Amino acid sequence: MSFNFSNTNELWSFVLVETLKRLGLTCAVICPGSRSTPLAVAFALAPDIEVIPILDERSAAFFALGRAKATHKPVAVVCTSGTAGANFYPAVIEAKESCVPLLLLTADRPQELRFCHSGQTIDQVKLYGDYPNWQAELVVPSASISLLTYLRQTVIHAYERCIFPQGSAVHLNIPFRDPLAPIPDGVDLTDLQSKVTNEDFWCHIQPISLPSYSSGLPPISRRGIIIAGVAQPTQSEQYCNSIANLARALNFPVLAEGLSPVRNHAHLNPYIISTYDAILRHPHHRVLLAPEVVILIGEMPTSKELRTWLQYQPRLIIIDKTSRNLDSLHLNTTHLRLDISELTSIPSFPPNAYLEQWRHLEAKTRAVLDRTLEQESEFEGKAAWLLSQILPPKTPLFIANSMPVRDVEFFWKPNNLGIEIFVNRGANGIDGTLSTALGIAHRNQSSVMLTGDLALLHDTNGFLIRNKLIGHLTIILINNNGGGIFEMLPISQFEPPFEELFATPQDIDFAKLCATYNIEHELITSWNLLKEKLNPLPTKGIRVLELRTNRKADAKWRKHNLSQFAN
Repeated sequence: MSFNFSNTNELWSFVLVETLKRLGLTCAVICPGSRSTPLAVAFALAPDIEVIPILDERSAAFFALGRAKATHKPVAVVCTSGTAGANFYPAVIEAKESCVPLLLLTADRPQELRFCHSGQTIDQVKLYGDYPNWQAELVVPSASISLLTYLRQTVIHAYERCIFPQGSAVHLNIPFRDPLAPIPDGVDLTDLQSKVTNEDFWCHIQPISLPSYSSGLPPISRRGIIIAGVAQPTQSEQYCNSIANLARALNFPVLAEGLSPVRNHAHLNPYIISTYDAILRHPHHRVLLAPEVVILIGEMPTSKELRTWLQYQPRLIIIDKTSRNLDSLHLNTTHLRLDISELTSIPSFPPNAYLEQWRHLEAKTRAVLDRTLEQESEFEGKAAWLLSQILPPKTPLFIANSMPVRDVEFFWKPNNLGIEIFVNRGANGIDGTLSTALGIAHRNQSSVMLTGDLALLHDTNGFLIRNKLIGHLTIILINNNGGGIFEMLPISQFEPPFEELFATPQDIDFAKLCATYNIEHELITSWNLLKEKLNPLPTKGIRVLELRTNRKADAKWRKHNLSQFAN
């Protein structure tokens, strides 16, 4: 290493960034600002770390979240002092709730400039409450080897806490005194420079790796089901194969959420039940199929029908490596704190009539559902059904919250395409939708986002990332001019105030909006045209494929047909 440090802040920031690089950090998102100058310069000079500048802090944090989802590694996001860091908050919440590693580096004024009305200064200590896995304020940079070793070890701990005991945000608040730019501050750094550029200072730092545990299932009943819930595993095929092995050994049906990779690796598992929501809308089936034991892998599916059905209190075994409590139904629950691939000592049960009942209903219901959607010409939910069949293999697909995730659960057809599904189902919000999708698409296979109009409008600042995106994102925009999810709720029967306060139509011309950001836009007028546009996908840029639909007609379609498929 060969560096000439102009001042203490530059040396301090070099040690911080070099430590992160050696731990395995490969991406840093930088928001513009003055107080964060030493950090921005250090990241800009760091080899092997991709630096991405993004103007809007909220968008930047969600882009970083998307990169962390796609890479399964911590991503750093840097901002200046003041309210800049407050704009990270929604992404911090999502990172915690969805176990995504995110390292927040907020620059700050030194302590003597706080609480005296100095410009661009707020109280940034514990800015994100209890949401981070860990948080700390660093000392003001000092030309001291003891404090540089403190900095190095604190950064190591911060990076580790991004990952343990499960992925989440970690916040380091970092005060700087002037000078912020790399200009001399009158401190002789010759001795310190030789020490921190010597390999002995760094030789103990290794990339962080995860520990492994193993365990077995407790004694269980033979009349049971496996629920493959919302999950974004590091190795999708291995994850799906582990679930399939468990299902074959137990001869349990696998109720696979549309947001689980299991539906996209259908050849691995002969026991997939994809139409459980429709099946469980039938009163007779709810009684006939009641299990004695439920094994939940991943988070509980979105389906209200499934959740209501489980409230009769079967035994629940949750297989999840994190320390989270995933039992939102408060059942008779045992948590196995391990990954499904680490499960050992699995009992073996013979085939049974209960499994065959599920498989018979799946085949019957799936046939009716597919036949109905094949003939449908206008219903917006057909988009989710088509995507499951026509996307190029292994396409990364980000699905926005509200109605799109539900249509995927209702209609997504099991396939062997290996589509990689991503969602922000930690806190289930619509904030940061576009920015997260762009983070996933960056340096990835050509990617797709399925979204409604309100979720896209909530994050249009994400389009400012367009010139930094390396890769391609196709946005499939379901434009029903409002919040379609609210049409499914009882409040939709009360007008006023439903349309103005809940559906909230925005009456936006998306062609003009896209033109503002120099984004390609095309109005899709037929399902065949949509098919043509999605395979193959472009390799560069962002485009919006807009489907205009009738919100109220689609709500009526769901209410009528979802209860009829399994009759």
